[in-house]
Amino acid sequence: MNAASVSPFASRRFGVIGLGRMAQALLFPLIESGLVPLAAVRAAVGSEVSAERLRAQHPGLAVQLDGAEAWAAPVLLLAVKPQLLDAVAAAAPPAAAEAGAEPPLLLSVLAGVALARLQQLFPGHRIVRAVPNTPCLVRAGLTALAWGEGVTPEQKAWVRQLFAQVGEVLELPEAQLDGFLALTSSGPAFVALVAEAMADGAVAAGLPRAMAHHLAHRTLAGTAALLHEQELHPGQLKDMVTSPAGTTIAGIRQLERSGLRSALIEAVLAAAERSRELA
Repeated sequence: MNAASVSPFASRRFGVIGLGRMAQALLFPLIESGLVPLAAVRAAVGSEVSAERLRAQHPGLAVQLDGAEAWAAPVLLLAVKPQLLDAVAAAAPPAAAEAGAEPPLLLSVLAGVALARLQQLFPGHRIVRAVPNTPCLVRAGLTALAWGEGVTPEQKAWVRQLFAQVGEVLELPEAQLDGFLALTSSGPAFVALVAEAMADGAVAAGLPRAMAHHLAHRTLAGTAALLHEQELHPGQLKDMVTSPAGTTIAGIRQLERSGLRSALIEAVLAAAERSRELA
């Protein structure tokens, strides 16, 4: 499918409100794919220091402190910190669609901010709530989408293609986004803790630090690839490498004794509950 054929906004402005790491991870693949030209982007940031840094890093990118041009775009990516949302909404101009055009489309990547609240804060916009995770930075991400009222099939197709530039895209009922966030957005931090602990164990067993980190990372990456590509249940993979009275079962016994499985379950549940509280 041709990018322009599903992007009714490719020749018009694309607004970005807040241009931190996640917004950059989403925006620049979008530009590279041709879905939105660099010249069409209008980004608004909170400080001149940030604006100057981004202009230097990305020549030709229009970065402004005054977000008027960004808010006037038919599509906006809202990526500010959640604690700034009320102030940003208070400063935003009323939505104004061009004559004969669809109402502007607002894509929010703010964790825990529900569609209903976004619609209340930004009346006149059609709202999409997106939950991308950190591996989007290397185009290996997961993004869940929940649609607000009135989003057209054409707009949905374009939004799906936007987030497909950085990984796999799922469409979920909004009620499932807290669980999705807990597993996929908080999950990388949990996996990073496991990787760090495994490397520490290898250092304790005599390996050099740099080698221990490299091997831990490659072990996690290879295991994830094996589970995914062969569609294995985790228990199947565990049994594949666990021989009677061997080294692996000795390690698993210690993990069970220490409550690793329960700790991870409770971590995901705690993250989901916190997401509900933020909403």
